[in-house]
Amino acid sequence: MGMTFSYSPFPERSASIALLRAAVERGVTFFDTAEVYGPFNNEELVGEGLAPFRDKVVIATKFGFDINDDGTHGGRGTDSSPARIRKACDGSLKRLGVDVIDLFYQHRVDTKVPIEDVAGTVKDLIAEGKVKHFGMSEAGAQTIRRAHAVQPVAALQSEYSLWYRKPEEEILPTLEELGIGFVPFSPLGKGFLTGKMDENATFDKTDIRSSIPRFTPEARKANHALVELMGTIGKQIDATPAQIALAWLLAQKPWIVPIPGTTKLQRLEENLGAAEIELGAEELHKITEAAEQVRIEGARYPENIEKGTGL
Repeated sequence: MGMTFSYSPFPERSASIALLRAAVERGVTFFDTAEVYGPFNNEELVGEGLAPFRDKVVIATKFGFDINDDGTHGGRGTDSSPARIRKACDGSLKRLGVDVIDLFYQHRVDTKVPIEDVAGTVKDLIAEGKVKHFGMSEAGAQTIRRAHAVQPVAALQSEYSLWYRKPEEEILPTLEELGIGFVPFSPLGKGFLTGKMDENATFDKTDIRSSIPRFTPEARKANHALVELMGTIGKQIDATPAQIALAWLLAQKPWIVPIPGTTKLQRLEENLGAAEIELGAEELHKITEAAEQVRIEGARYPENIEKGTGL
């Protein structure tokens, strides 16, 4: 996402393609995009970057927003009407340059369309050979159950990290019961948990973090205690705060697959290093217990976005 959307300034296209291919060469097999990232140009980028490795990777993309053919946003906000889902599917297939979409997520729940209709439409697309698996994003437990009854949900993508643990209340137990995989987005807290950002950091006005309450200078100063905690634990096992944050997520459940984003090779390699870190029960307890003592300041999104009217 960060290569074309939300985290400007963006890298050169050639650099992004080189990084995608470097990721594959280092063992990454799962890539996440969406038609709305751009809109459209992120899928084109992923399609071109991964074209030489199509048989070695899994590509996930998403539908669910009202987007015009010229890439401008329509007036409906979310749009998971069956006709829009089909149009999004055909567009994604073309932009990704693939015959089938491995994992097709509903990007956000559309309260205007019964979830049974959404799941039924994706079920038809699976029967037609255009999609392999159905996914959801930021959906509640009951909505997941209703969708799963129509078409099995393969994965849920929602925010989850050491500084946003709400999924532990209802979502994780529901997914475990139903056998659904969990794909945490923003596993590094939109960069905050890397330890590279303090209250003095600045953001371009087009960077999504410039409008997020959790990223005000005051909130960053208050929340830095969490990063300091991970830094302290990391030093004991020669790991960075980012690696501790990812290793903690990986240790929660075997069916959790976090998707850290980056535009830099150095960060890609740092993130991949987290997979080699095995946190013992004592270390996990220490991290979790200490994190619970830190009161996170600031909402994770502006109110209009948190209500589901955008990303």
